[in-house]
Amino acid sequence: MLDAALKALEQLFSPPFRSVLLKSIALALVLLFALGIGLQRLIAWLIAGGGGWLETALGLHAHGPVTALEWVLTIAAGLGLIAGAIFLMPAVTSLVAGLYADEIADLVEREYYPGDVPGVPVPIGRALIEGVKAALLALVVYLVALPFLLLAGIGAIIFFIATAFLLGRVYFELAAMRFHPVADAKRLRKARQGSVFVAGLLIAAFVSIPIVNLATPLFGMALMVHVHKRLTNPRNELLERAAR
Repeated sequence: MLDAALKALEQLFSPPFRSVLLKSIALALVLLFALGIGLQRLIAWLIAGGGGWLETALGLHAHGPVTALEWVLTIAAGLGLIAGAIFLMPAVTSLVAGLYADEIADLVEREYYPGDVPGVPVPIGRALIEGVKAALLALVVYLVALPFLLLAGIGAIIFFIATAFLLGRVYFELAAMRFHPVADAKRLRKARQGSVFVAGLLIAAFVSIPIVNLATPLFGMALMVHVHKRLTNPRNELLERAAR
């Protein structure tokens, strides 16, 4: 597994990967920016509405304290959005992966498995469906884990484990669907869920690193191409060891 991760990291900044890296980073930033604006406006609306209600309930003399409270909440909301962006990265990268999964997988297969039958590109509609499903699940997990963040980091542990499961699942299935029908790819993932989860832990660790995590779609997809190859054709691993 570590060898597969090292191969994915090694190829991450290779010339063929650079164009995909730049496109995926640009899209991830656009999605985060749009999501951030939406959340900021929602929070501002809630603060403004709540402030008006408090002034009405407490009387005119409450205007000063309520205004100060609104400023404090606005600053806290801004800091919360920055922290939230870190937790929302798994959802964002899942969506990005749906668009660039085949391009990344094709580069990995041509570099490391030129003698194997190449995979068949996953229809863009199916890839996006899988990405959206994973993104929505990641958002649900984020909302569930959020209250536990106040309890000595339990929420962070829950989020990390759930992220490993979700990202391991989506990236492995995208890699497997290049060679198997959708139902078979899902069955294979369930049959090898231990290995997929361990690989997912590596992706979860990668996505937890600020800035670097913008490259998660490339790392996650490249890693799972290697994992899928080794789980379905152990001969590849034996040949690599013999070559070393």
